[in-house]
Amino acid sequence: MTCTNPKHENHPHVHGPGCGHKAVRHGDHVDYLHDGHLHHPHDDHVDEHVIEISAKNPDPCAPVTDDGLGHEQDHVHGPGCGHEAVPHGDHVCYLVDGRLHHPHDGHCDDHGALEVVG
Repeated sequence: MTCTNPKHENHPHVHGPGCGHKAVRHGDHVDYLHDGHLHHPHDDHVDEHVIEISAKNPDPCAPVTDDGLGHEQDHVHGPGCGHEAVPHGDHVCYLVDGRLHHPHDGHCDDHGALEVVG
């Protein structure tokens, strides 16, 4: 079987249980969140994955309510905000309490659940 996913070049780190990166369920396998990338170990290289837009992880403007936010109302997602960046479709979401948050027009949209497995 030929690998059709983009490869992450020059990646000496070996992902696996206990590697220090958050592991998430992606379809029928586990990927690792690493510096804003979703890495999947594959044979002798690492593939770049993206959480697909789907019924489980849609892409609507769906503001998260105050009681389901998982962070302060005025928290702004972005590099260094304390939440893991997750590639989702053509944009970046942030993982907050097992949910994908997408910063949009001054609020966070809920883009569905992402199971953390390690």
